[in-house]
Amino acid sequence: MEDIKQIKTITSSTETKYKEKGSVFISKAFQINNLDEVDSKVNNIKKEYYDASHHCYAFKLQNGNFKYSDDGEPNGTAGIRILNAIDHFELTNILIVVTRYFGRTKLGVGPLGKAYYKSAIQTIDSAQIIVLKPYKKIYISADFSYTSHVHRILSKHNAVIKNSTFDTKANFDCLSEEKEVEFILNELTEISKGEILLSPSDDIYYI
Repeated sequence: MEDIKQIKTITSSTETKYKEKGSVFISKAFQINNLDEVDSKVNNIKKEYYDASHHCYAFKLQNGNFKYSDDGEPNGTAGIRILNAIDHFELTNILIVVTRYFGRTKLGVGPLGKAYYKSAIQTIDSAQIIVLKPYKKIYISADFSYTSHVHRILSKHNAVIKNSTFDTKANFDCLSEEKEVEFILNELTEISKGEILLSPSDDIYYI
Protein backbone atom coordinates (compact mmCIF):
# COMPACT_ATOMS: atom_id res chain seq x y z
CA MET A 1 0.00 0.00 0.00
CA GLU A 2 1.32 3.43 -0.96
CA ASP A 3 2.69 5.42 1.94
CA ILE A 4 0.84 8.75 2.09
CA LYS A 5 2.39 11.32 4.37
CA GLN A 6 0.78 13.75 6.76
CA ILE A 7 0.67 17.41 5.81
CA LYS A 8 1.14 20.78 7.50
CA THR A 9 -1.33 23.57 6.80
CA ILE A 10 -3.11 26.46 8.53
CA THR A 11 -6.34 26.12 10.49
CA SER A 12 -8.16 29.13 9.05
CA SER A 13 -7.76 32.28 7.00
CA THR A 14 -5.61 35.12 8.32
CA GLU A 15 -4.66 38.62 7.18
CA THR A 16 -1.78 41.02 7.84
CA LYS A 17 -0.51 44.33 6.41
CA TYR A 18 3.06 45.30 5.62
CA LYS A 19 4.29 48.74 4.58
CA GLU A 20 7.43 49.60 2.65
CA LYS A 21 8.22 53.14 1.41
CA GLY A 22 4.59 54.11 0.99
CA SER A 23 3.43 50.85 -0.60
CA VAL A 24 0.93 48.80 1.38
CA PHE A 25 0.97 45.00 1.06
CA ILE A 26 -2.21 43.27 2.26
CA SER A 27 -1.50 39.57 2.65
CA LYS A 28 -4.23 36.96 3.11
CA ALA A 29 -3.68 33.24 3.69
CA PHE A 30 -6.33 30.54 3.24
CA GLN A 31 -6.53 26.81 3.78
CA ILE A 32 -7.64 25.26 0.47
CA ASN A 33 -8.34 21.78 -0.86
CA ASN A 34 -8.64 22.19 -4.64
CA LEU A 35 -8.06 24.46 -7.63
CA ASP A 36 -11.64 25.76 -7.68
CA GLU A 37 -11.11 27.35 -4.29
CA VAL A 38 -8.02 29.15 -5.60
CA ASP A 39 -9.89 30.81 -8.47
CA SER A 40 -12.81 31.75 -6.24
CA LYS A 41 -10.72 33.33 -3.50
CA VAL A 42 -8.38 35.21 -5.86
CA ASN A 43 -11.36 36.61 -7.79
CA ASN A 44 -13.06 37.69 -4.56
CA ILE A 45 -9.94 39.55 -3.43
CA LYS A 46 -9.67 41.29 -6.80
CA LYS A 47 -13.25 42.48 -6.38
CA GLU A 48 -12.68 43.54 -2.77
CA TYR A 49 -9.53 45.50 -3.60
CA TYR A 50 -10.52 46.50 -7.12
CA ASP A 51 -8.41 49.69 -7.01
CA ALA A 52 -5.15 47.96 -5.97
CA SER A 53 -2.08 47.88 -8.21
CA HIS A 54 -1.38 44.14 -8.08
CA HIS A 55 -2.83 40.89 -6.72
CA CYS A 56 0.06 38.42 -6.55
CA TYR A 57 -0.36 34.91 -5.19
CA ALA A 58 1.00 31.43 -4.74
CA PHE A 59 -0.60 28.16 -3.71
CA LYS A 60 0.44 24.59 -3.03
CA LEU A 61 -1.71 21.45 -2.71
CA GLN A 62 -0.90 18.12 -1.07
CA ASN A 63 -0.95 16.39 -4.48
CA GLY A 64 2.06 18.46 -5.55
CA ASN A 65 0.18 21.02 -7.63
CA PHE A 66 1.41 24.56 -7.20
CA LYS A 67 1.29 27.85 -9.06
CA TYR A 68 2.34 31.43 -8.55
CA SER A 69 1.56 34.74 -10.25
CA ASP A 70 3.41 38.07 -10.37
CA ASP A 71 0.30 39.85 -11.72
CA GLY A 72 2.29 42.52 -13.52
CA GLU A 73 5.14 42.90 -11.05
CA PRO A 74 8.69 42.33 -12.40
CA ASN A 75 9.35 38.65 -13.04
CA GLY A 76 10.58 36.81 -9.96
CA THR A 77 9.73 39.54 -7.44
CA ALA A 78 6.34 38.43 -6.16
CA GLY A 79 4.72 35.04 -6.81
CA ILE A 80 7.86 32.95 -6.42
CA ARG A 81 8.77 34.85 -3.26
CA ILE A 82 5.35 34.06 -1.78
CA LEU A 83 5.85 30.40 -2.72
CA ASN A 84 9.27 30.50 -1.05
CA ALA A 85 7.58 31.60 2.17
CA ILE A 86 5.13 28.68 1.91
CA ASP A 87 8.00 26.25 1.34
CA HIS A 88 9.96 27.76 4.24
CA PHE A 89 7.24 26.51 6.60
CA GLU A 90 6.76 23.25 4.60
CA LEU A 91 3.07 24.00 4.16
CA THR A 92 0.55 22.54 1.72
CA ASN A 93 -3.16 23.08 1.04
CA ILE A 94 -2.53 26.80 1.36
CA LEU A 95 -3.11 29.88 -0.78
CA ILE A 96 -1.53 33.27 -0.07
CA VAL A 97 -2.64 36.38 -1.95
CA VAL A 98 -0.66 39.59 -1.48
CA THR A 99 -2.42 42.72 -2.71
CA ARG A 100 -0.25 45.78 -3.28
CA TYR A 101 -1.25 49.41 -3.22
CA PHE A 102 1.58 51.29 -4.93
CA GLY A 103 2.98 54.16 -2.84
CA ARG A 104 4.47 56.18 -5.72
CA THR A 105 8.00 55.16 -4.78
CA LYS A 106 9.62 52.36 -6.79
CA LEU A 107 11.27 49.82 -4.50
CA GLY A 108 13.63 48.19 -6.97
CA VAL A 109 13.70 44.49 -7.82
CA GLY A 110 15.58 43.32 -4.71
CA PRO A 111 13.62 45.27 -2.08
CA LEU A 112 10.34 44.49 -3.86
CA GLY A 113 11.02 40.75 -3.67
CA LYS A 114 11.89 41.06 0.00
CA ALA A 115 8.68 43.00 0.65
CA TYR A 116 6.51 40.25 -0.86
CA TYR A 117 8.45 37.57 1.01
CA LYS A 118 8.20 39.41 4.34
CA SER A 119 4.51 40.03 3.80
CA ALA A 120 3.82 36.34 3.22
CA ILE A 121 6.06 35.27 6.13
CA GLN A 122 4.28 37.71 8.44
CA THR A 123 0.89 36.27 7.48
CA ILE A 124 1.99 32.68 8.07
CA ASP A 125 3.49 33.71 11.42
CA SER A 126 0.07 35.06 12.44
CA ALA A 127 -1.69 31.81 11.52
CA GLN A 128 -2.08 28.62 13.53
CA ILE A 129 -0.28 25.74 11.85
CA ILE A 130 -1.60 22.20 12.27
CA VAL A 131 -0.51 18.73 11.18
CA LEU A 132 -3.19 16.67 9.41
CA LYS A 133 -3.03 12.91 9.03
CA PRO A 134 -4.24 11.07 5.90
CA TYR A 135 -7.44 9.08 6.34
CA LYS A 136 -9.28 6.78 3.97
CA LYS A 137 -12.98 6.03 3.95
CA ILE A 138 -14.20 2.47 4.51
CA TYR A 139 -17.80 1.41 4.00
CA ILE A 140 -18.77 -1.57 6.17
CA SER A 141 -21.97 -3.61 5.97
CA ALA A 142 -22.38 -6.42 8.50
CA ASP A 143 -24.97 -8.66 10.11
CA PHE A 144 -26.01 -7.38 13.52
CA SER A 145 -24.18 -10.28 15.15
CA TYR A 146 -20.87 -8.70 14.08
CA THR A 147 -21.64 -5.18 15.31
CA SER A 148 -19.64 -5.48 18.53
CA HIS A 149 -16.65 -6.85 16.62
CA VAL A 150 -16.81 -3.96 14.15
CA HIS A 151 -16.81 -1.41 16.98
CA ARG A 152 -13.98 -3.18 18.79
CA ILE A 153 -11.69 -3.44 15.76
CA LEU A 154 -12.37 0.11 14.62
CA SER A 155 -11.65 1.41 18.11
CA LYS A 156 -8.48 -0.67 18.32
CA HIS A 157 -7.15 1.05 15.19
CA ASN A 158 -8.44 4.54 16.10
CA ALA A 159 -10.87 4.65 13.20
CA VAL A 160 -13.77 7.13 13.32
CA ILE A 161 -17.38 6.23 12.49
CA LYS A 162 -18.80 9.23 10.59
CA ASN A 163 -22.25 7.77 9.93
CA SER A 164 -24.18 4.60 10.73
CA THR A 165 -27.51 3.25 9.52
CA PHE A 166 -29.44 0.14 10.51
CA ASP A 167 -31.91 -1.62 8.26
CA THR A 168 -31.51 -5.27 7.28
CA LYS A 169 -27.85 -4.89 8.23
CA ALA A 170 -25.61 -2.56 10.22
CA ASN A 171 -23.90 -0.10 7.89
CA PHE A 172 -20.97 2.16 8.80
CA ASP A 173 -19.12 4.94 7.00
CA CYS A 174 -15.71 5.12 8.65
CA LEU A 175 -12.51 7.09 8.37
CA SER A 176 -9.28 5.27 9.14
CA GLU A 177 -5.69 6.42 9.19
CA GLU A 178 -4.20 5.30 5.89
CA LYS A 179 -1.62 3.10 7.61
CA GLU A 180 -4.35 1.22 9.56
CA VAL A 181 -6.71 0.40 6.68
CA GLU A 182 -5.13 -2.91 5.74
CA PHE A 183 -5.15 -4.15 9.35
CA ILE A 184 -8.85 -3.29 9.72
CA LEU A 185 -9.78 -5.03 6.49
CA ASN A 186 -7.80 -8.15 7.35
CA GLU A 187 -9.14 -8.46 10.91
CA LEU A 188 -12.79 -7.93 9.94
CA THR A 189 -12.47 -10.40 7.07
CA GLU A 190 -10.87 -13.00 9.33
CA ILE A 191 -13.33 -12.68 12.20
CA SER A 192 -16.36 -12.91 9.89
CA LYS A 193 -14.84 -15.41 7.48
CA GLY A 194 -15.53 -12.93 4.68
CA GLU A 195 -19.20 -12.32 5.54
CA ILE A 196 -18.68 -8.60 6.33
CA LEU A 197 -18.88 -6.42 3.21
CA LEU A 198 -15.90 -4.06 3.09
CA SER A 199 -15.55 -1.27 0.52
CA PRO A 200 -12.44 0.88 1.02
CA SER A 201 -12.17 4.12 -0.96
CA ASP A 202 -9.02 5.40 -2.65
CA ASP A 203 -9.93 8.99 -1.76
CA ILE A 204 -7.78 10.68 0.86
CA TYR A 205 -9.20 12.86 3.62
CA TYR A 206 -6.96 14.93 5.87
CA ILE A 207 -7.97 15.28 9.52
